Amino acid sequence: MKKYFSPRLLLLLILFLPSTFSLKGQIGVDSSKSYLITKNDGKPFFWLADTGWELFHRLTREEVIHYLDKREEQQFNVIMAVALAELNGLRQPNMYGDMPFKDLETLEWAVTPGNSPDNDDEYDYWDHLDFVIKEAANRNIYIGLLPTWGDKVAYNWGDGPMVFNNNPEGAYNYTKKLAERYKNQWNIIWILGGDRAATYERGGKKHDDRPVWRAMAKAIEDSYGKDVFIAYHPGWPETSAYFPDEEWLDMHALQSGHGSRTVKPWETIAIDLAREPKRPVIDLEPCYEDHPVNVWDGKWTREERGYFNDYDVRARIYRGVFAGGAGATYGHHQIWQFLDTTRNAPVWVGDTIIGWKNALNAKAAGHLYHIKNLMLSQKDFNRIEDNSLVVSERGTDYRDQIIATRNHAATYAMVYLPQPLPIKIDLDKLGNTPKNVSWFNPVTGLYDKIKGKFTSGTHTFTPPDTKQRDWVLVIERE
Repeated sequence: MKKYFSPRLLLLLILFLPSTFSLKGQIGVDSSKSYLITKNDGKPFFWLADTGWELFHRLTREEVIHYLDKREEQQFNVIMAVALAELNGLRQPNMYGDMPFKDLETLEWAVTPGNSPDNDDEYDYWDHLDFVIKEAANRNIYIGLLPTWGDKVAYNWGDGPMVFNNNPEGAYNYTKKLAERYKNQWNIIWILGGDRAATYERGGKKHDDRPVWRAMAKAIEDSYGKDVFIAYHPGWPETSAYFPDEEWLDMHALQSGHGSRTVKPWETIAIDLAREPKRPVIDLEPCYEDHPVNVWDGKWTREERGYFNDYDVRARIYRGVFAGGAGATYGHHQIWQFLDTTRNAPVWVGDTIIGWKNALNAKAAGHLYHIKNLMLSQKDFNRIEDNSLVVSERGTDYRDQIIATRNHAATYAMVYLPQPLPIKIDLDKLGNTPKNVSWFNPVTGLYDKIKGKFTSGTHTFTPPDTKQRDWVLVIERE
């Protein structure tokens, strides 16, 4: 006997599918709670984000397409951007002269009927967000969407105004409306925070903004359900310092930042991975390429401090990932602000102005997809940091410290070398079976297989080219 769907059942399925797809399209956390997956197929998801904080605020439609096309070519799969932007985002209109709110007292959304970009009376601020998010989806790119930058909440620096400070109800209502708008859009990753600690001291007084951030998280969960993925972008310290066991938080994060070359975020990542309840960890803001190092005290010079370069970016990110990080976040100092001096003054550029379009081709931006491909080349994503593989000196600081990673089954290992020096490896740690050993170049993404038979014992391996500063040694059981 043939079975038919009733029209009523078919209608219910049609109505139900979009909201189901929105969650299925999202990312999630694997059963080991150590890495990310895509919910529709359960496969490992390696977070490779670009930082485009002012994307909604400072670009035209044509510029958005130009930017996304380039980042798609460079294989980024997440773009982090802020709905209520940092740089005077509540008072300075976007590129179409539109503001997010009608006023800053009621926070009533400035929405107009229709959404045609050819009609200024129709195309509003929120229509522009819709456009950017959908264009990213067309390129299989997620938008790491921050409802607001932290200066709209916290007693700290920034343009503000603090429309959500001590205002959990207002924060909930705003975020609920935002979440309802995008709950059927598959490529949204929710990120709260925005460069702010949730608890801090200012002027001798302690402040606790956690009720506001919790209200935002509740608004998102009330729209999506408890299964929605939510992260938090901190200032300093890491999220675990003020959200150690919040049920809504799916991933710990840190910001190693731009104040020093000497920080060791890989140590923080390892500590956070060992916490209970267990969560994946990512450095959501490592040093940006071409950011002046520690520029805030007014003593910066090119000669003494200089800029973070492509090597600085790789050396920090690779070691963070090898310590157990679930992905990598890239940023360029002139792209996050989409610097165009004909429109806006630069923010802390030192003595060099590149402009955001030229910065799209910065070196590290073209290098980092190699780490994504390197990690995804292994089917088993359940990794741990294991420096016992390294018999020779591992180094002691950011300049020379070596970090090794392997999967739990010990069928493969990878060792990041920040300097092109010989290294001794104990192959017994990976079992008494034949192994293939290769050098992986983080700049080109190419492998150089090492000739010889390797099964057990301690072996010394020397990078093939000392002109290339950093290398990855890849060891795989046959």
